[in-house]
Amino acid sequence: MYSIFFLGLSLAAWITILVVFALFLSLIFTKIPEDIAFMGVIAVLGLSGVLPEKEVLSGFSSSSVVVVGVLFIVIAGLVHTGVLQWLMKHVLGTPRSYPAAIVRLMGTVAALSAILSNTTVVALFVQIVKRWAGKLGVAPSKLLIPLSYASGMGGVCTLIGTPPNLIIAGMYAQESGAHINFFATTVPGLVCLAVGILSMLAMRRLLPVRKSPDEEFSQTQEYTVELLVPADHPQIGNTIQESGLYDTPHGKLIELIRFDRAILSPVLPDEPIMGGDRLVYSGKIEELLQIREEFGLVNADHPVFTVDELDKHRQLRTAYIMPGCELIGKPVSRTHFERDHQITLVAAARQGQRITRSPRDIRLQTGDSVLIECAPGSANTPIRGLQFFDNQEIVQYGKKTLVSALILLAMVILSSLNILPLLQSATLAAIAMLVFRCCTPGQAFKAIDWSILMVFAGSVVIGKAIETTGIAQALAEGVMQVCNGKPLLVMTMMCLTAMFVTAFISNTATGAIFFPIVYHSAVSMGCDPLPFLISLMIAVSSSFATPIGSPTHLLVYGPGGYRFTDFLKAGIPMTIVILLANLLIVNLIYPL
Repeated sequence: MYSIFFLGLSLAAWITILVVFALFLSLIFTKIPEDIAFMGVIAVLGLSGVLPEKEVLSGFSSSSVVVVGVLFIVIAGLVHTGVLQWLMKHVLGTPRSYPAAIVRLMGTVAALSAILSNTTVVALFVQIVKRWAGKLGVAPSKLLIPLSYASGMGGVCTLIGTPPNLIIAGMYAQESGAHINFFATTVPGLVCLAVGILSMLAMRRLLPVRKSPDEEFSQTQEYTVELLVPADHPQIGNTIQESGLYDTPHGKLIELIRFDRAILSPVLPDEPIMGGDRLVYSGKIEELLQIREEFGLVNADHPVFTVDELDKHRQLRTAYIMPGCELIGKPVSRTHFERDHQITLVAAARQGQRITRSPRDIRLQTGDSVLIECAPGSANTPIRGLQFFDNQEIVQYGKKTLVSALILLAMVILSSLNILPLLQSATLAAIAMLVFRCCTPGQAFKAIDWSILMVFAGSVVIGKAIETTGIAQALAEGVMQVCNGKPLLVMTMMCLTAMFVTAFISNTATGAIFFPIVYHSAVSMGCDPLPFLISLMIAVSSSFATPIGSPTHLLVYGPGGYRFTDFLKAGIPMTIVILLANLLIVNLIYPL
């Protein structure tokens, strides 16, 4: 049935176009997680017959997808042996001025992002940069945007630094049979990074001074209080709900501690009250004290929750709402989120300001900061849609720190010198991390971000559909007609369009969608596709104008207390500058 043509494209091509368009809309306007959206695309392309079963499953067996999964294990070894923490502690230091701090921060982050996932690097750096900013007397918001920008620019310097590079390199290998060198993007990436750092210094006045939401969370004893139920209290034997202590206008009951130290959290309304119970409420102190007076409670010996003194059974953790979180747009009180994950929402902040209303009754948004009461170690257990930043795990430096660093170095050398393909060298590195116990199998498994792997697999399938249905060829011919077959103009249009699209969807998806179009455009003009693909790699990782242009932007959006317009002010000129630098340096190194 796909022999039917309309406007020069087959029915299969039009189905693919509609599916990709629907994917764009879902990623921009809905709360559907990226991995679910991409899995839906794979299902539609398979069930509709656009791609045969073998092609539909090709994404899961793609070498680039496997490489990403294996690299998660390598990164786990580096994190748990303290390699990254050691670098952060000894490299940042104490610069003498704010411009010097920008240079040192962006250079360090870019170097790490060149060999590690830039998302991982930013997640590890956020809290360190905030403490570093306090030490330097600078608002964290003046450093967190440069942190995110540097991770993207550093990531393009090697094939493994950012996901789009791996996807594009993998597709190129499948299409041409040739492999892109590990350091093919290094010189162009370094030039763009240098230009980016200089531009950030020139535009530093555009970076806002915002109040970090964590400042509202730094003194938890100001809004968390523990009250004791006397042995002769008249409500003993009644349930929390019946006594009126569950739903109070003055505070949220986040925990019930029995006289025998048994801890109940979240607290269910049908729990009976017993003498000696301790009730932990969150809210404004002056209002919480009204609970004590109205219900005849007394002060406990000391507050359970403070920053410096946390109960050994429960603790407070800071997290940020990420895209796809099931809490977005709905109050937590109307969900089973707390019960399912054994956590309690204590407080929330938005754009640097603590929300004074009950956090369980507000509709949370992407980028909101939340204070969560949970069991120790639970923040290291992934929860979809939440990104924890206050990892309190103490790293012990030792022989394993050196071993994991050497394993990483060996992986890079083997791959860059073409002694082994990247897949084999990364696999050996992951095995070595486990053999030498740089990380445990459990830690390695938890480190794998399965949602990212699903997005990767879906990206490969979409790219295959765009290519096999003739869409890539048709678009390539259209671009050449518009640009009169001028290679430089074609490259410019492709990069500009890719940077625009990446402002709204993930750079991984953009790279996969644009690869077949860029590749066929270059081939149709009789040009080597490599320069076009190098410029595409840089372009899709150079979207700075919106907080949704990159996962790293979202990671700093909440902690920095930023507004959407903050990224526009600094991001638009940065995007233009990097585009020009990209086109110039790629054409100098890889002449068309």
